[in-house]
Amino acid sequence: MNRIRNFAIIAHIDHGKSTLADRLLEDTGTLQARERVDQFLDKMDLEKERGITIKAQSVRMSYRAQDGEEYMLNLIDTPGHVDFHYEVSRSLAACEGALLIVDAAQGVEAQTLANAEVAIAAGLEVIPVINKIDLPNADVDRVKQEIEDIVGIPADDAIPISAKTGQGILEVLERIVSQIPPPSGNPDAPLRALVFDSWYDPYQGAAMLLRVIDGRLTKDARIQLMASGDEYDLALLGAMMPDLRRLPTVGCGEVAVVTASIRDPKAVQIGDTVTLADAPASEPLPGFQLLQPMVWSGLYPTDPGTYDSLRAAIEKLQLNDSSFSAEPETSEALGFGFRCGYLGLLHMEIAQERLEREYGLDLIITAPTVVYTVRTRAGEEVELHRPSDLPSAGDIEVIREPMILAQMHLPSEYLGPVIKLCQDRRGQQRDLSVHSNGRALLRYEIPLAEVVIDFYDRLKTVSRGYASMDYEIIGFSPDKLVKVDVLVNGDPIDALSVIVHTDHAYSRGLALIKSMKSHIPRQMYEVAIQAAIGSKVIARVSVKALRKNVTAKCYGGDITRKRKLLEKQKAGKKRMKMVGRVEIPQEAFLAVLSSGDGDK
Repeated sequence: MNRIRNFAIIAHIDHGKSTLADRLLEDTGTLQARERVDQFLDKMDLEKERGITIKAQSVRMSYRAQDGEEYMLNLIDTPGHVDFHYEVSRSLAACEGALLIVDAAQGVEAQTLANAEVAIAAGLEVIPVINKIDLPNADVDRVKQEIEDIVGIPADDAIPISAKTGQGILEVLERIVSQIPPPSGNPDAPLRALVFDSWYDPYQGAAMLLRVIDGRLTKDARIQLMASGDEYDLALLGAMMPDLRRLPTVGCGEVAVVTASIRDPKAVQIGDTVTLADAPASEPLPGFQLLQPMVWSGLYPTDPGTYDSLRAAIEKLQLNDSSFSAEPETSEALGFGFRCGYLGLLHMEIAQERLEREYGLDLIITAPTVVYTVRTRAGEEVELHRPSDLPSAGDIEVIREPMILAQMHLPSEYLGPVIKLCQDRRGQQRDLSVHSNGRALLRYEIPLAEVVIDFYDRLKTVSRGYASMDYEIIGFSPDKLVKVDVLVNGDPIDALSVIVHTDHAYSRGLALIKSMKSHIPRQMYEVAIQAAIGSKVIARVSVKALRKNVTAKCYGGDITRKRKLLEKQKAGKKRMKMVGRVEIPQEAFLAVLSSGDGDK
């Protein structure tokens, strides 16, 4: 155990985590020259296309240090985007140390600080590493000062490296061996292993990534999942080196991949404790705090016949992504589907793309909404995942919406436009600090509903791409919120209901019905499209009727004859409107839901 080191790489998005992981794999001889590809640990097509890490990946390396000893290094490469922050916190639970990567040109950014705080709170040994020193605008001394001022850890001995050229990599390896403590645990105690990741393999069933805390696991063991008490015979025991290699035994402090022919994706839970069936541990490990999804949207198959395929795909995705949640729902407009919860907008986008690519589905995704809590006049507390479930206005005592504390790092010259953006989104300033190098740290309390659609894009626009943002949920706050319904000929369309602030109700309602008007085909009678709050209509547009010229055969003669024909046509259209039902094409929903925001 004294020669095992478990560590993670943490950083802001695009600061070079995956490239550093490539160099570590090469310099330890884990990757042969013929196997080398850029971002080797980013296995998914989506990760390669977007150039971001979505799933944390682990790999075992062997390294002979300068003291002559052979060390086992277990590396976990983590994502940098705020929506995948849960991957970082789970990975850090399996480690004793972390490499904190900071870009030598861009310096400390929002996720640098957020990930460093998580690592420090978890009691990990944090080693600062300054990457991209080969860039012409790199400033190592300034970045060291930023790490001390903003992150609050000593940076005198921060390691300057270039993951691209390989400069400084050996020093990183030596520092991992000398500075990160070996794992602690009792090798003679009953087996306790923490499940910190899992995925579904079509041939082997549910696979688990374990960190052995106490005891030892052998390839012929019978294991027990402590959360459910289910027992299974091990089918595979191995480690990623960097490809999966079978092992006869895995000891205390090591990281292993396990399969046990578990066909039900729901049987495995992230944070569960694995023990031996014949000699079980008495107490499970603490596990992880359950994440509360804060952004919800509907997922519906475009072909209703593929509903069962969508349900099976969602169960498999939940095994691999424990923060993705789903519950069945029906919509009059879209049929049977699921109400799905995510940690943020990028998470929603990635989940939808993974379902479409990995499981061959064609999906409709409704406009994202946040979770609201309602206290009714009867004293009941209700949690809302979709606007159409909001009780009538007379039954509501108070509506609360989720609030976030947004932390923005930006050059001080862009403070004015960014503050105006935050104020426009109903934000309240918490504090502002400007550091000696002209970098500002701005913190705002903002309703999550104002951030979820396009806030990040607007932030990048007004700061010319220089601002970075991280946020955390800080609770729920009451405000003047109302539900805006869209009515077509008096019938509410449940999929298009939105909850908005009273001040924005008219503009948002008008934007929705205008978008709807342009996609509903003309009928034989006039179609009224209205935005309403309760029974009060706040905006209206009309789709004009198709009209036949019934007076074409009248030439000359008394005008009353023409009027009589027009009145007859008008009465016929009124009668048709009373019994007619407007067929709204699927394209109309797709167009309105994909725009999502009134500003667009």
